[in-house]
Amino acid sequence: MADRSFSDVPLAALYDALNPWGPSDDFYLDLVMSARSVLDVGCGTGRLLGRAREAGHQGRLCGLDPAAAMLVRARRREAAVEWVLGDLACARWQREFDLVVMTGHAFQVLVGNEELRMSLASVRDALSDEGRFVFETRNPAARAWESWTPERVREVTDAHGEVVRVWHEVESPVLGDRVTFTETFDHPAWQRPRVSRSTLRFLGPDALSGFIGEAGLVVREQFGDWGRGPLTPSAPEIVTVAQRQLTR
Repeated sequence: MADRSFSDVPLAALYDALNPWGPSDDFYLDLVMSARSVLDVGCGTGRLLGRAREAGHQGRLCGLDPAAAMLVRARRREAAVEWVLGDLACARWQREFDLVVMTGHAFQVLVGNEELRMSLASVRDALSDEGRFVFETRNPAARAWESWTPERVREVTDAHGEVVRVWHEVESPVLGDRVTFTETFDHPAWQRPRVSRSTLRFLGPDALSGFIGEAGLVVREQFGDWGRGPLTPSAPEIVTVAQRQLTR
């Protein structure tokens, strides 16, 4: 679940355990390996680009993240990648990347209209003429947030063998396309649980296409799952592939 809580050093150490490698990572790794230059926006602990370098990627790999604690772990993982502290608001790349990705539902933390427009404009600027922007959002029709309840507790083991309990609680009522929730982390060594509060935006296909078009991008493909299945009302994901709108 993409949010900004992992700027905390102890929580950053738990990120990979809470988000194990899965089909979405395989999907993005395949794209990264076929691109000469890649920008990973919201790269977190650097797992995707680190894996690409390990697999033999010889081109430019750049990871961007606003959480210093996450980038510390990324640099430890793989030194032969550009790790940049910041977000798309401070990006100044011009036609430098054949592929820009936002994984882990990071796109959904762009809650405000102006923040979203600015971020998409920065992505467009960073893309080469034939470059692709690939990201995913949860399909609002699937209403994933309804399963984010305190009764659904996850347990993961940290590097020292201690069990950490994690659960979510959605603030109600849910209004419009924004869902606000708390995420609680309970570790036996901590005096009290750590609680973060986040808001995610659930945009449907039409709204996504509208914002993308405003930014000078065009949707080329959309999938409903990581197997490239069709985008249906019941599909869990909206996986979007966009490119620059080229003027003639």
